[in-house]
Amino acid sequence: MNQNDYQAIAKRVFATEAKAVADLADQLDQQFSGAVQAMLSGKGKVVVCGMGKSGIIGKKIAATFASTGTPSFFMHPGEAYHGDLGMITSDDVFLAISNSGETEEVVKLVPFLRDNQNTLIAMTANPNSSLAKAAHCHLNIAVHQEACPLQLAPTSSTTATLAMGDALAVTLMEVRGFAPEEFARFHPGGSLGRRLLRRVADEMQTNNLPLVDAGEDVLSLINAMSQGGLGMAIVQVEAGLGVVTDGDIRRALEQHGQQVFVQTAENLVSLNPASVPPETRVEDALALMEQRQITRLLVITDGELLGVFKK
Repeated sequence: MNQNDYQAIAKRVFATEAKAVADLADQLDQQFSGAVQAMLSGKGKVVVCGMGKSGIIGKKIAATFASTGTPSFFMHPGEAYHGDLGMITSDDVFLAISNSGETEEVVKLVPFLRDNQNTLIAMTANPNSSLAKAAHCHLNIAVHQEACPLQLAPTSSTTATLAMGDALAVTLMEVRGFAPEEFARFHPGGSLGRRLLRRVADEMQTNNLPLVDAGEDVLSLINAMSQGGLGMAIVQVEAGLGVVTDGDIRRALEQHGQQVFVQTAENLVSLNPASVPPETRVEDALALMEQRQITRLLVITDGELLGVFKK
């Protein structure tokens, strides 16, 4: 078998799984709408449960729900049967995943869920299975063919299950009008969380600011820039504050040659530099920097310099 054969196998897998996902659209019915409505109107969480590969997919679905505005957690059916059912309130919606719809560890939870008055949503490939019949809503995840050549390893079926979970999560997001700011609240460690949640005050540099007087020479400017590590010096002039950047120094060298060293900060300074107050969102500060095509902003409040914000 040569390397082209490897690629042919991969392409066959992609095609098989892509068809499995595409076929889900034809299998959608009012049961999907009912499942969405149950999750929207539920006062508790969505508890996702599955065994084996279905459980692994279920964990991802629960994580997607939780990060997109639908409070959710995954429950292992074995642990559920040995005490974790106490975590489920009557307000919770229970999403049970089983390709066959007959997974013993999942099916035997049905009596408790019925007694606890939970809404049960089943995700199976068999509408006539025990789990599907017990559910208030059944989502059909049947596939015509696994990508596995032996038709044994869950491949297309797990991909279809994941896609159905994503369809639920995205539908809930759109119906709720879930906004980027809300997503950022649940992902404060990511780049979006930084941009939308954090303020300039959280990230500005306040120590060792490169401040120089208007009468300082170019060498003093360069030293201040090197010590500050910001690629700029902040010049105190009568009108307030100005800045000299390393680009200003290069342009002055091109214009004046060695005579630049007799220039003072006052000769090179740019007045009225871009600035923001400390409570500005990082997102808004970055937008201003992009608009002005700059990489640094002074942080000023009531005329007082507090720090420098940089990309």
